[in-house]
Amino acid sequence: MSATEAIAPLEADVYGLDRESKRRWLLDGLNELTRHHRANCPEYGRMVDSLWPASIQAQDLESVPWLPVRLFKMLDLKSVAQEEVSRTLVSSGTTGAAVSRIFLDADTARSQTRALTRIFAEFAGNKRMPMLVVDDDSFLRDRTRFNARAAGILGFANFGRDHKYLLDEQLRPDWDALQAWLERHPDQPVFLFGFTYIVWQSLVMAARRDGRRFRLPHGSLLVHGGGWKKMEEAKVDNAAFKAALHDVLGLERVHNYYGMVEQVGSVFFECEHGHLHSPAYADVIVRSTDDLTPVPNGTSGVIQVLSLLPRSYPGHSLLTEDLGVVHGEDDCPCGRKGKHFGVLGRLKNVEVRGCSDTRTVPTP
Repeated sequence: MSATEAIAPLEADVYGLDRESKRRWLLDGLNELTRHHRANCPEYGRMVDSLWPASIQAQDLESVPWLPVRLFKMLDLKSVAQEEVSRTLVSSGTTGAAVSRIFLDADTARSQTRALTRIFAEFAGNKRMPMLVVDDDSFLRDRTRFNARAAGILGFANFGRDHKYLLDEQLRPDWDALQAWLERHPDQPVFLFGFTYIVWQSLVMAARRDGRRFRLPHGSLLVHGGGWKKMEEAKVDNAAFKAALHDVLGLERVHNYYGMVEQVGSVFFECEHGHLHSPAYADVIVRSTDDLTPVPNGTSGVIQVLSLLPRSYPGHSLLTEDLGVVHGEDDCPCGRKGKHFGVLGRLKNVEVRGCSDTRTVPTP
């Protein structure tokens, strides 16, 4: 399969493939990626030959060889020559912790961008909206380290225009600047993006503290992600989060997403019914925490993510350190096909690493 052919799945209806069609499509593509990475990444080849000798040509999705996601913190894994690497992503992490290093070539980066564009359009349409970033812009002045936070912001920034960064470097909001920016777009829906805990602490809680309340134009929406650990510690669930955003901003459209720097572009968006959805080119499998065998829908376990996008590094099948549950497949009330699932948190004794949970918000 060429790089161009690898992008072909992105032409499919993002949420239109039924179970059998999607399984055949994914299995063919993932088997090809296993062969590609085995031939071009020596470390991956040795691991597959040693641990998965019978699964190089997997017979089903559950048999596709997988790597533990933390392996990218320990090894530099890439399936292209160094001179073909156009961008190196690093994951979020607590201070002093090792970070993952993900190597992208131009084709992989392009396919990831196209994938994110197609997913976003399913929820927000193709028209660019004025965009409010609930973060600061300091990373724009220091591009030497392209981390997960920067990748998330810049990835979604492609869908907006007239960008406004709400926060300063201490993550404090500038309400007057926000009001002036909103007055430039009085009747146009606004697109907001931010990491979950920063949105909560530096927008919702700050507005309540400062006695500020805004009414964004009808149709405005927020996309947020990056982990819920700190939100759980604050005892704020998804329903309370959405209710607070409606109270402070008048927002009616709020979508969480699940994703990771090791599979950028494989973004699982939350639908109107609160379920995360697998797009056509990606999937999730939930495995038992006892023996890693796949578990039935409705049973919680550790999440494995599959994606047709990673071609410059062997990240097409990864065992995460997140717990989740598949609620169903092809039967979500929103009408989108594919698996719909929920994320339940992190495995015990693993570090917190999401953008939302590893960035410290100063206490006023």
